[in-house]
Amino acid sequence: MNSDYLFVYGTLLKDTTNNEMSKFLDTHAEFLGRGYFKGRLYKVAWYPGAVNSDNESDKVYGALFKLNNFDSVFKVLDAYEGISENDPDSSLFKRELVTAFLDDGRTLKTWVYLYNQLLDGLPCIESGDFLKL
Repeated sequence: MNSDYLFVYGTLLKDTTNNEMSKFLDTHAEFLGRGYFKGRLYKVAWYPGAVNSDNESDKVYGALFKLNNFDSVFKVLDAYEGISENDPDSSLFKRELVTAFLDDGRTLKTWVYLYNQLLDGLPCIESGDFLKL
């Protein structure tokens, strides 16, 4: 299955930092709204990392975008997120499809960048919201 949607929860949010990649995303995608997916959020360094969770109370909050050009946008964002095509297991993040629940009630299958390294010692962001740090 494929999707033209991307859920972001960290440095790609336009209201986090004056980040070139958040500006890139804002230029190449349409903002659809805020929402969450079922996951847990951790503080990796100056940026967060999320992982999937089956627990209904675990939520990662962020924003959903519809991409204007799937292939070209993901080529740039995959490089930014540290995804290695040659060695995906060692990549900092991996891109996976999840179900996002938007604040307006819509539910969409969307891509999200999930943290792909060990969580040992990383503090959990209990609120699930990087903007509330």
